[in-house]
Amino acid sequence: VRFGENNKKLRDIPEKERELWRTFDKIPFEKQISADNISVTDILNLLEFTKYFELLDIPLPENRDTILDYLVKDNLIIKLDNNNYAITNLGAILFAKDLSNFENLKRKAIRVVQYRGSSKIKTLKEVEGKKGFAVGFAGLIDYINDILPQNEVIGKAFRENVKMYPELCIRELVANALIHQDFSQTGNSVMIEIYDNRIEITNPGEPLINTDRFLDNPPKSRNEKLAHFMRRINICEERGSGIDKVVSLTELYQLPAPSFETINGYTKATLFAHKELKDMYKEDKIRACYLHCCLKYIQKEYMTNTTLRERFAIDVKNSSMASKIINLSIEDGKIAIYDENIGVKARTYIPIWAKRNA
Repeated sequence: VRFGENNKKLRDIPEKERELWRTFDKIPFEKQISADNISVTDILNLLEFTKYFELLDIPLPENRDTILDYLVKDNLIIKLDNNNYAITNLGAILFAKDLSNFENLKRKAIRVVQYRGSSKIKTLKEVEGKKGFAVGFAGLIDYINDILPQNEVIGKAFRENVKMYPELCIRELVANALIHQDFSQTGNSVMIEIYDNRIEITNPGEPLINTDRFLDNPPKSRNEKLAHFMRRINICEERGSGIDKVVSLTELYQLPAPSFETINGYTKATLFAHKELKDMYKEDKIRACYLHCCLKYIQKEYMTNTTLRERFAIDVKNSSMASKIINLSIEDGKIAIYDENIGVKARTYIPIWAKRNA
């Protein structure tokens, strides 16, 4: 760097280095440069530009300049004064043909690991993606679905094998992990781990809102431009609706409730394979009751003993089982009685945070 009258190595001027890094940190990840001062040919070789137009349902322009104009307008590339270009992190992370071509992003490729059983002892498959998120997303979801365990459902006339988890749940949770990850963490990436009894989707960075409030709060993203673009190309749901649909579908498919956790700087979402109510642990029942109560509340409805019975497929003659789960959830501080002046049979319930806000 130029320092006074002389050029010096940046590492020899620690105060200047700190100042420059502070400036760099203020620039959103998406606007930072991933490849600088490169030619038009390099741009077209490094990025899957045709996929950009395909995903946005725009006819591919016939001339190169128009193609570049589109990419510039969406902040995927920047035109420099010398008529060369720079590729932004947004452009590379979404449309890279191969992320390993970008030094700062090659460790951000998605990893999918499949294990035998319910532990990490035996690895069956491990695959690391190469493509940018927008380019490779459909293929990633297809790959995950292909290796997911199946359940055998016996119908009236035939047996049918169905995937363990609804595809929309996989799509939304993977997309969330990609969008909300903390790119400032180095040497790690989104990881999808598939076990016989669950699938875990982990991303670097803790969420900006409490995991207990994923259902009712609009998501806050560190990477707003990335999130906005992925919504434009229909990779994820509209703002704030994705987790609602994940919880709704797990109820519809009679699966245990999903789990959302923060662990040592990471966020982990877990979908669980089907489990009979009698086989569920206490925490499984409380989590399902809480999320069901939240789902009802944001739909402007209230949880009741009846709705919880339907969620768990409990027969009406066994309504006391639902009552026990409700009482456990109240004792655990997850839900509350909406109006205690109403008789027990007619009572309705709300999430504990709704009671505090009342």
